[in-house]
Parts: sequence; structure tokens; C-alpha cells
Amino acid sequence: MPTTRRKVLLTTLMAPMLVAFSGWRPSLAAGDSTGEVVMISSDELASMLKRKDFAFVNVHIPYEGEIEGTDSFIPFDKMDENLDKLPKDKNAKVVLYCRSGRMSAVAAKRLAELGYTQVSDLTGGMIAWEASGRQLLKK
Repeated sequence: MPTTRRKVLLTTLMAPMLVAFSGWRPSLAAGDSTGEVVMISSDELASMLKRKDFAFVNVHIPYEGEIEGTDSFIPFDKMDENLDKLPKDKNAKVVLYCRSGRMSAVAAKRLAELGYTQVSDLTGGMIAWEASGRQLLKK
């Protein structure tokens, strides 16, 4: 087999596997959603809070502080029992956080399973928020 044909064949066979294993996904147009959770950084959250248009939920238990602007507190493992504290519109934006990101990951996955289409999770939680030089409120 000539070298050029071999390269084309190899490229054709390998490209889809490289894309699949790289974790790459096509970006979504504004307003589109797949029901997947979007991870956001502390900087992104700080910017979002300036023009807040989302439900902001602390899911950490026990209480260890909060980020200013928090709307509600729902234990990460009790999302199903507290849907009344979330927007009724499952297309509404919801941002979750906890202390480190572990509990909010569980809660965010559950909300996506329940049909919420615009769920975001703060990467690194309150620890990352503080590490970025921002304050936590303690009540």
C-alpha cells in the first residue's frame, strides 16, 4: 500500500478515536442545552453574580459559610425533597456550590437527571472561591 494511502487511512480511522478520548464536545449555541452540568470557575461566577439571572444554591452540609448572593440552602443529598426551593421552570439557570465541589457535583448530576437543563457547578467550591481572593459570609 502506498505511503500516502496508508496515512489517509490511518488518519481516517484514528481521528474519531482521538476526538472521543480527548473529551472534546462541540460547543453549544446560546440557549442550547443537553442537560449536562457546566463547570464554572470562581472568576466566571464572580462575573455572573454582577448580573445575576440564576438560582444560586449552597448544597454543602453542614453549614460552613456561603457566597454572597446565595438564594437557598439545600443539602446535596436531598435535592428531590426540596424541589420547591428551586425554579419550577426546568430551563431556568441554576448554579450550585459546596465547600470543595464534591457535594455539588452529586447534586448537579441529580438535577440534570431530574430534567434541569441549565445546571452549573462551581469548580472547587468555596475553597476555590476563597483561594481566588474572595470572601465567604459566615452567619
